[in-house]
Amino acid sequence: MKELTPKQIVKELDRYIVGQSKAKKAVAIAMRNRWRRQQIDGMMRNEIMPNNIIMIGSTGVGKTEIARRIARLANAPFVKVEASKFTEVGYVGRDVESIIRDLMETGVTLVEKEKEVEVVDLAMHLANEHILDILFPDEHKNDPKQSKEVKERHERTRSRLRKKLLDGNFENKMIEIEISDQPALGMQVFGPMGMEDIGMNIKDMLSNALPKNKKTKKMLVSEAREVLIEDETQKLIDHDEVIRIAKNKVENNGIVFLDEIDKVVGGDRGTGPDVSREGVQRDLLPIVEGGNVSTKYGVISTDHILFIAAGAFHVSAPADMIPELQGRFPIRVELDKLNTSDFIKILTHPKSALIKQYTALLEAEGVALSFNAAAIKAIAEIASEVNLKMENIGARRLHTILTTLLEDPLFEHPKRGSKRISITAKFVNESLKDIIEDQDLSRYIL
Repeated sequence: MKELTPKQIVKELDRYIVGQSKAKKAVAIAMRNRWRRQQIDGMMRNEIMPNNIIMIGSTGVGKTEIARRIARLANAPFVKVEASKFTEVGYVGRDVESIIRDLMETGVTLVEKEKEVEVVDLAMHLANEHILDILFPDEHKNDPKQSKEVKERHERTRSRLRKKLLDGNFENKMIEIEISDQPALGMQVFGPMGMEDIGMNIKDMLSNALPKNKKTKKMLVSEAREVLIEDETQKLIDHDEVIRIAKNKVENNGIVFLDEIDKVVGGDRGTGPDVSREGVQRDLLPIVEGGNVSTKYGVISTDHILFIAAGAFHVSAPADMIPELQGRFPIRVELDKLNTSDFIKILTHPKSALIKQYTALLEAEGVALSFNAAAIKAIAEIASEVNLKMENIGARRLHTILTTLLEDPLFEHPKRGSKRISITAKFVNESLKDIIEDQDLSRYIL
């Protein structure tokens, strides 16, 4: 994040998300503040707490996408969890501490991928040398009496074979390689919350204790190379360093997106199925305000992990949260509802806009799909109208409308004949007219 200022972060988010400038500005400041904190020396560095954010807005307005894109931009460990899946300690459900365990797993995977990129060239070289050993074994390798002339002749032959191997002359040749044969442990641990992690640790312990057998397998050189590269990569990576870097990344750059936070707020307290709602908030509190969570990689401090909560808050308000938790989310951002002009931009502007996605899908069949401006406007107007008449699901309505609109082309192709499809406003209105007019039908289709 060093090279990206808050304005540049917002500009990057604009490439994927339409509107919601207030929410983008809030997350951009929060992300830049994390970098600023890490530049401070001394005690003050540990005193500065992250600016946790609550995003308030109905479904489909971009809450999740903002959090996901900001994590990718920062190359930070990111985990999205549904708050409604967690229950108070003592009830059947997931323990809130599993959020941090999942975040640490994500961090380890992220660092492993970075390390793999660093060692992939060396791993490929070692894999090719291994293949050469199989194709052209040196029978006198361990012979101390081997003459210099024999060694040189062998090296010359090996160099010629190496060149042929790199040129792809042996790709379809069948060879036999040794691979690790780890027995599958068909074991599952049942018990109270958090026990799934204990079960994983027991599996790891047993897999390490059991002898690692090798088995030989015949495969093409091209396939064997991939297996050997993976094997060599794992040998070259220092897994202790991976865990150390991942732990630092999680503790200083980790992002937790708590979706549906409104589902654990409000309701009848102390009775019925909502009995554990306030309990979930109390359990979340020590993690959000900063504490230590035990994972299989060690103890993780949550003091500087950024928490972004989101919810529609239709039947409750952030003020209904327990006061202690409210205080841990100092920044509240209300996201705007999407209108027709927003839908037009969503269909065309973002790098991964829906129309571009469907165009790419049909391009795979050799079909050129195009929408004129009037057609795009008609789709946006229909989306706004349906959202107004029924449940407002924001930009997700565009998915249902486009899928219904392009159902026939997607089903019929590939076929002989025209390889060009032009979508016009007339085609849009005719295709969706009956569905829009029939309220009962549109309730199920759109």
